Amino acid sequence: MSRHGTGARSSRRKRGLFRRFGIVFPAAVFAVVAVIAVAVGGKVFAPGSGAFSAVQAIEMVPGSHTMAALEAEREQLIAMTAAARTLTVVAKPKLASPAQVAAANPGTGTGASGGTGGIVYVTSTPPNPNTAQSIAYNMMASFGFDPKTYFGCLRDIWNRESGWRYDAENASGAYGIPQALPGGKMASAGADWQTNPATQIKWGLGYIKAIYGNPCKAWAFEEANGYY
Repeated sequence: MSRHGTGARSSRRKRGLFRRFGIVFPAAVFAVVAVIAVAVGGKVFAPGSGAFSAVQAIEMVPGSHTMAALEAEREQLIAMTAAARTLTVVAKPKLASPAQVAAANPGTGTGASGGTGGIVYVTSTPPNPNTAQSIAYNMMASFGFDPKTYFGCLRDIWNRESGWRYDAENASGAYGIPQALPGGKMASAGADWQTNPATQIKWGLGYIKAIYGNPCKAWAFEEANGYY
């Protein structure tokens, strides 16, 4: 009986130790591992302004929600940076008006300055009588343009724009010898603007004087930009 009792007590003692150590020992190991992880995390992820707290360090352990969120943000930033480097701006160019371009480029600008300002003056003989060119030649003086100086430039502008045809029409809507856009603008010079070369020329000379100062400055602009 004493052996049996002794054996029973010994067996109970072992089972008690096993319960205590079987639970406490793994818990102690896990605690040590957690402390080490916190210490390592504090070294690795500590910002320059101070150490992370223990809770923050634990949250930085791989597999945590915080780590996953940070990784997702990092990948998004990489994608956005890569996309920004390949961006191109596609827009329809906005054309400046002749007056705006002329103001930005004094060499082809408005006004009648004393110097040539890079303007080429085209010499020309008087045109044949009873032609649209003859009408323009005789009308130029009334706008302050010496025809001996400026007719060559005017001739070249309207040679290119309309060939001096009163019924010349462009797909854009420009019309007549001066290629007014729209053609109806020339009504300010006369109701017969659609058929009368003199009315068209009168309007065209007024336009050139108001915008460029003289026909040679208008021709310089035409040469540089393809329109006037």
